Amino acid sequence: MKKLGVIILNWNGIELLKEFLPTASKHTTSDEADLIVADNGSTDGSVDWIRENHPEVKVLELGENYGFAEGYNRAVAALDYPYVVLLNSDVEVTPDWWRPLLDLLEKNPGIGAVQPKILSYKDRGAFEYAGAAGGYIDALGYPWCRGRLFDRLERDEGQYDGAPVEVAWASGACLAMPSELYRRSGGLDTRFFAHMEEIDLCVRIRRAGLKVVAISDSAVYHVGGASLNQGNPKKTYLNFRNNLLLLHKNLPRRKGKRILLLRRLADTLAFGMNLLKGDVPNAKAILKAHSDFRKMRKEYRELPAEDIFPLLPGTDRYAVTARYLLGKKTLEPKKENHL
Repeated sequence: MKKLGVIILNWNGIELLKEFLPTASKHTTSDEADLIVADNGSTDGSVDWIRENHPEVKVLELGENYGFAEGYNRAVAALDYPYVVLLNSDVEVTPDWWRPLLDLLEKNPGIGAVQPKILSYKDRGAFEYAGAAGGYIDALGYPWCRGRLFDRLERDEGQYDGAPVEVAWASGACLAMPSELYRRSGGLDTRFFAHMEEIDLCVRIRRAGLKVVAISDSAVYHVGGASLNQGNPKKTYLNFRNNLLLLHKNLPRRKGKRILLLRRLADTLAFGMNLLKGDVPNAKAILKAHSDFRKMRKEYRELPAEDIFPLLPGTDRYAVTARYLLGKKTLEPKKENHL
């Protein structure tokens, strides 16, 4: 049995497969790794195209469209590899990209998840929004990255190269972890639908006492926004709603109430900023996110007793204040833990 299963989830994405699958197969399929396309009931001929043009790529037909989270959950449950990588269909990989990820996991049982450096496919000298060089969470629960402070993307000039570093979350665009841990942790929360479900999973991994790590000796190029572009009101809605759900389900009740009150105030400012810019659709998306969060939080009845958020890299910073009030273009935690 091979050690690694690299899983690409597909739903009617034949054009992305035609563009990115040949390189993914060339640089992945080997004596140690398989490339698998888990298909969510596509009707665009994706499966036939893969079998005709890339017989070396395994196809797992899920039969219907289960969405992102449930699709990956079913794929990992159906496969029998010691380690898996969740790889977006709009990612261009590089030669031997997976080896440093697998080596790190095999040699360090205390690491639960790892991501490579994620660069922009469209601007190859810059970091990509969804993950960059590893993710942080700030004191109010807002996520940001090494190499990306909200809307501000850095150029990759080697500033984050070096030893692997402990982060709060690894990007779902290219996320490697032991498959048994994925299943034991409950996989991706299907109630999130899309966006931030990997952050939620990483918080659960941290709660299990394992580290989440970003490395720089592996790099991939991500298109990003293949389903929803930045600034799309639906993306705004999902990001705000899911970030609130993430905090509610992973914080002890008392602290969660306090943080969510502060978030309500901060998100009100975001709502006002969108109105001032004349962006009514995104302002409405923030209101809807809070409204739906209040309904959905009732689904999470068991809240943790232990507060692990102070242990997450980045929670010693206020990223929103740094970016939008102080005008900072970069931000790092007060202390970084390198392996």
